[in-house]
Amino acid sequence: MAKETTSQHRDESTGGGTPVPTDSVDAALSAVETDGLSGYNYAYLDEHTKREVRRSMLKAVAIPGHQVPYASRPMPLARGWGTGGIQASLSLLGPADTLKVIDQGADESVNAANIRRLAENTAEVATTTDTTKADLIQSRHRIPEEVLTDDQRLVLQVPITDALRKVDPSDAANRRRHAHKNYGKMWVHLYENVVEYGEINIASRYPTMVANRYLMDPSPIPRWDVPKLDDANHLTILAAGREARIYAVPPHTSVEPLAFEDRSFTVERFPEQACHACGSTDTYLVEVSEEPGTTAGDDDTAASFETRYACNDSSFCAKRRENPNLPKDHHLDRSGVDWGPATPDGGENA
Repeated sequence: MAKETTSQHRDESTGGGTPVPTDSVDAALSAVETDGLSGYNYAYLDEHTKREVRRSMLKAVAIPGHQVPYASRPMPLARGWGTGGIQASLSLLGPADTLKVIDQGADESVNAANIRRLAENTAEVATTTDTTKADLIQSRHRIPEEVLTDDQRLVLQVPITDALRKVDPSDAANRRRHAHKNYGKMWVHLYENVVEYGEINIASRYPTMVANRYLMDPSPIPRWDVPKLDDANHLTILAAGREARIYAVPPHTSVEPLAFEDRSFTVERFPEQACHACGSTDTYLVEVSEEPGTTAGDDDTAASFETRYACNDSSFCAKRRENPNLPKDHHLDRSGVDWGPATPDGGENA
């Protein structure tokens, strides 16, 4: 009798949602895939939360580069794994939208797949791995290689919101610096970088000036992607769940990386290197170690690893394998679009 009462109490506690069997992880996932998440709000968040997030976005768009606080909600994943980006994406998604999720250039990583599944189950939106078919793109640490249009929105996940935190850990002091546009400490940091390395040696989170007013941390995107934010056609939303901050780069906004007259901003270069899969030389490449073969010994087998280069953007790499000469603006009605570093159709180096 006690067992029946407990079971009845558990059924009532679902609040009208779909009971999920807990015999195994596979059973729980199977129930979610077949029955959906009927006990949740559309796009997971309640409507008041989504309106509050959208209001913060509007303020961020009105003041480019300015960090706008918002009430970051708990999400079904740990803070630091894209909770801010998810809240921004779910607040923007509509039934007719198509979502693409990228995790450091890859569409099929565990984090990207889980975020995509959450949107599919709660918002019932279509998802894609093709950049040109997406209305909303959520990305961790990369901007796609293909040119984004004015019909698309880019949401970047942000772990650290303030570029000045590199030079001063005090958020209160840094807020005063932003208010007075006092960025002398950052210039000193860049100068010390030049003295030590002979150039500005900042791999990611490169400090940029937005609309000639606010110093912005563009998230941990590589330097290769920073020029894509300047005078872009698309809206970029940068959201941090752990720090509860949102800031934005509206379309056609000036985004200028900090640099000296005699030490200009440069992007990563890969001299004499090409993607081993598609042969591209004008994309952001990463080193990959592969095991081409094994060497048999008397008692054991020793594996020899070979270092190769590959496109970081897996979706565009797949297209380039089919068409090696495919330009980054192939989907537009015009050519020669300036999109980051050199493009095969005549773009200039950033």
